[in-house]
Amino acid sequence: MKLTLSVIKADIGSIGGHIAPSEALLEAVRSHVREHGRELIIDNYISHTGDDIAILMTHTHGLSHEGVHKLAWDAFLAGTEMARQQGLYGAGQDLLKDAFSGNVRGMGPAVAEMEFEERPNEPFLFFAADKTDPGAFNLPLYLAFADAMNTPGLILSPKMAKGFRFVIMDVSHTEGDRVIELNAPEEIYDIAALLRDTERYVVESVWSRATGEQAAAVATSRLHNIAGKYTGKDDPVMLVRVQMNFPATGEVLAPYAIGHFVAGCMRGSHQMPLMPVGLNCGTSYFDGPPLVSCAAFAMHGGKLTEPLDAFAHPFWDTVRNRVADKALEMRRQGFFGAAMLPMSELEYTGIMEKLQALEGRFTVRR
Repeated sequence: MKLTLSVIKADIGSIGGHIAPSEALLEAVRSHVREHGRELIIDNYISHTGDDIAILMTHTHGLSHEGVHKLAWDAFLAGTEMARQQGLYGAGQDLLKDAFSGNVRGMGPAVAEMEFEERPNEPFLFFAADKTDPGAFNLPLYLAFADAMNTPGLILSPKMAKGFRFVIMDVSHTEGDRVIELNAPEEIYDIAALLRDTERYVVESVWSRATGEQAAAVATSRLHNIAGKYTGKDDPVMLVRVQMNFPATGEVLAPYAIGHFVAGCMRGSHQMPLMPVGLNCGTSYFDGPPLVSCAAFAMHGGKLTEPLDAFAHPFWDTVRNRVADKALEMRRQGFFGAAMLPMSELEYTGIMEKLQALEGRFTVRR
C-alpha cells in the first residue's frame, strides 16, 4: 500500500515567551484536525517540542497535497486565534503569508514528507527540533547513513553496504531549490565538505542505493529567506524510516549522544549543544538549550501506534547532564567568538543597523 507521511510544524504562540504552547492552543489545533480531517487523512499525531507544534499525518494523497496542507494551515490559524485570545507570545509568528496558496511551502511552516510502499511492518522515527535550524540534522544523518563507526549495519548488512544517496540543498540560494546528489561511500569526502557548513548546505533527503527507497526527509526552509528579516530559528522536523534495508533505530539515535553544537538558542544567534529531550518538552535555560525530541512509531495501513518516547530511556539522562555542562561552558564566553553566530548569519538582526551606524565613524590613518 502506497502511503504518505506528512509532518507540518509551526510556532503559533507560547506561554511566558518562547517556552511552550498552552493546552488550550494545542486542543484548538487537535480539534480542527479531528473535525476536518476525517475524510482526508488516515491518522495523525499532534505534539510540541519547545514552543513549536507539529502535525504528523498519514494519508494516500501523495506529496504536497493541497487538501492535506490546507488542513494543517487552517489548524494553525485556529490555534493562532486561541493564542490571541489567551494573550500568548508570538501568536501566529510562523504564518508569514496572509492567504493559503496550494501548499504551505514558502509560507512559514516547516514541512517534511515521504511517499512509499508500506512494508509489512513500518517502523519510523519522527524528530522535531526547536531553537535551531535544519543544519542541526547534518551530523546525525552523516553518522547514521555514511559512517560505519556509528552504524555497523553499513558493513554487516549486504543491502546497506551498497550505501546511501544524499540529496543536499544549498539553502542560501533563494531563487529556487539548488540541490546536489552525492553517493556514499564513494563521495563521502564531498558529502563531508558540504555538510560541515550547516548554515548553507543541508541534507534534504537520504535514499537507499540498494532499493531506491527513501530513508529520510528533512524540512529545509529558512524563515529569514521567506520573511526577509529575522523571525526566529527554523526549528526543523525530520522523518526517518528504520530497520531492514535502513539503519536500525539505535544507529539513528546514537549520534544524539554527542550533544553537538548547533546554531540557535537565544534570539537564534548563538552556538549551543543540542539536547535530546522527552516528548512535549518546553524550553528553559537561555531560551534553550536547542532541543530535539524523537517519537518512534510502528504503522500498518496508515494507522499509527501510540508514540514511544525514544529519548525517555535513563541513558539519555547522562547525555542531558553532559549537554547542560557544555551549554554552561559556552555561555561563559558570552557573545565573543564562536559562542555567537558569524556576521553572515546575523545580517537579518538589529546588529546590522548598529554596524552601519558605526561605519561612518571609521577613519583611515595616514
